Amino acid sequence: MYKNKVLIKDFKQSKISLEVADTPGPLDPFHPAQPFILDTLDGPVKYPSQLLPNNSNTPIIFHTFNNHSAFLECLWTSNESLQALVLNSPANVRYVFMTTGEDGHGDAVWMHGQIKSTMLDLVKTNKIKFNQVSDLLSRMFFVTTPVYELGNYISTVLMEWACAGGHGCGLDQAKFTNTSSAESAPIILKRLDAHYDWLPSPDSIFEDQSKRVVLSHDGCTKNPHVADAIAMVVDSNCDFYQKVNIMEQSKAIGVIVYAQPGQPVKDMDCQGDECDLPPPSIPATYIPYNEDLINMLQSSDPSVNVTFQHTASSNFYMAIDSQGLLAQMGWLLYPTFQFFVWQAEWFNFKTSLQANMTDKALMLPVVNASIMQGETGIIRTVKMPKLTEMQKYKKVELDAYLSCPGTTDGTCPPWDHIMSLYVCCDNTSALCGMELGRWITPFRRRIGHWLTNITPLIPLLTSDTCTFTMKLDAWWAEPWKPSLNIRFSEYNRNPDASDMYPYKIVPLFQGGTFNKSYNMQYKPIDFTVPTQVSKVEIVAIITGHGSDENGCGEFCPTSHHFVVNGKHENVKNFSTAGTLLGCAMGKPITGVEPNEHGTWLYGRNGWCNGRQVDPWVIDITLQLDNQSNNVTYFGWYQGTDPDPKEEPGYIVMYSYLVYYKNFS
Repeated sequence: MYKNKVLIKDFKQSKISLEVADTPGPLDPFHPAQPFILDTLDGPVKYPSQLLPNNSNTPIIFHTFNNHSAFLECLWTSNESLQALVLNSPANVRYVFMTTGEDGHGDAVWMHGQIKSTMLDLVKTNKIKFNQVSDLLSRMFFVTTPVYELGNYISTVLMEWACAGGHGCGLDQAKFTNTSSAESAPIILKRLDAHYDWLPSPDSIFEDQSKRVVLSHDGCTKNPHVADAIAMVVDSNCDFYQKVNIMEQSKAIGVIVYAQPGQPVKDMDCQGDECDLPPPSIPATYIPYNEDLINMLQSSDPSVNVTFQHTASSNFYMAIDSQGLLAQMGWLLYPTFQFFVWQAEWFNFKTSLQANMTDKALMLPVVNASIMQGETGIIRTVKMPKLTEMQKYKKVELDAYLSCPGTTDGTCPPWDHIMSLYVCCDNTSALCGMELGRWITPFRRRIGHWLTNITPLIPLLTSDTCTFTMKLDAWWAEPWKPSLNIRFSEYNRNPDASDMYPYKIVPLFQGGTFNKSYNMQYKPIDFTVPTQVSKVEIVAIITGHGSDENGCGEFCPTSHHFVVNGKHENVKNFSTAGTLLGCAMGKPITGVEPNEHGTWLYGRNGWCNGRQVDPWVIDITLQLDNQSNNVTYFGWYQGTDPDPKEEPGYIVMYSYLVYYKNFS
């Protein structure tokens, strides 16, 4: 997984200054969207009455096309991008497409045509039905007025949420200068860098340095003249990996690929088996065809230098969520509408989450929008309901919300860290300090809200007063601002003899360094099932972290085995760890915060960025003998004990044996 290694190196060196304000203004995220009117190809459209018919719980995604952005050009011309929008969009989401161009009507017609043409091509190949064309287009609104002439607050939101830098937002540019002629004006062209997890970006390598540019035809054969220069090659005859690799072998320090006349910019990435090869180490970027630039480079005495720059712009994206609140869209790491789809899926997750919380419940506040930082984290002592009352609730959940010190995503910390909730209800008990819940923080997003079912862990709450500690595994990390309630629902006022409740819990195994001796620490634990027990479960919370030469334990697939009485093997496989979209495809609808400012797409070992870690619950009742029993555990990588040659990763695990009995 060479792409993983580049990705980690690139992103974990980034730094964005934190804002400090935490009082929401009228145009901040989570503020109610106010009414507005937009002129579209179908005439004036009002919000909310026409954009939200029947006051439906419908998310609306707004996007502004800016033709000065190579990223957006590719977004709108790539078949893969447009097909993702057509094939994967949730059935309830609505889109508003706008433009910064002077010819607002012309741009609206062009965007409408790009989508409709894609849909008709998909009809021809039987990937969608013809009636789906009108259905999806009826949920799309193409604004004919340029953003700077809207006459409403939408343009203000896009300006206040301006793009100072980052993937998919703002204007990446290449500035070419003829150093042999002081009178020549520079040529500034939009650019689209190669995928961040494949090659480094030019400005991260060269910063504001000016570098010599040399034409090298198509870049498919070695050329000694590009040594110590940036090779500029036409997009033809061989793929991007071959061009960059061959130019690096020619000792070029970077590659600029330019489009053929009349062709759009393209998204550069490795393909197929190339992605398993060591990537080139030099940066590469893609620019549109420019005849003046080619003529300058082909002159008899060419002396052309390039610098790479980023120009801030208004934001290209915003949304109104299903609750009618202004919402940010995060970062688009690649030019594909699939990122719109993932954000829409998360909006639907939020709606479903809130619907699941409408039933009657007892809410026990633990943490209320408090700053979490440092070794101690947040410590709260809470008066608990009586244990006999808690046991009458069929469902107990951790209702967690993770915000940031300010009002926007930019105020959130970087990195993905473990956030754990520990509980102690009796300082003398072996249960004191056990983990009750676990989450993984996102990378600069402040929209996280999750419910984690912890019903089997009720026996950890053994006293009238319990102390809860919520903290990060990294004491030095920048601050988050969590809130937490314990939610008791489905109250069984008059349980009968067939109803069960968890009444006793016994700690089992914890994790450790995932190396050759990992499994040597685990010995069988003997246990005798108490009388009157009606069900026995193993409950485990397991995640892998760190990185050896195999990506273990964060990016490697591992398996975890609880063996009961030497013959009943219960296995959990984290098979999506290390896959390119293991935490993206189908995951935002389960609570993963999409479009994070980091490596959220990749599958992880038992977790995803910006999501709760669900307990693994195993009913082992039928695996037990009448008298003595035992359970053991081991963890494997590729079907055997781990044996890393480099710095090993580690497994974080808490596991328990939980006994149930019937109400008498």
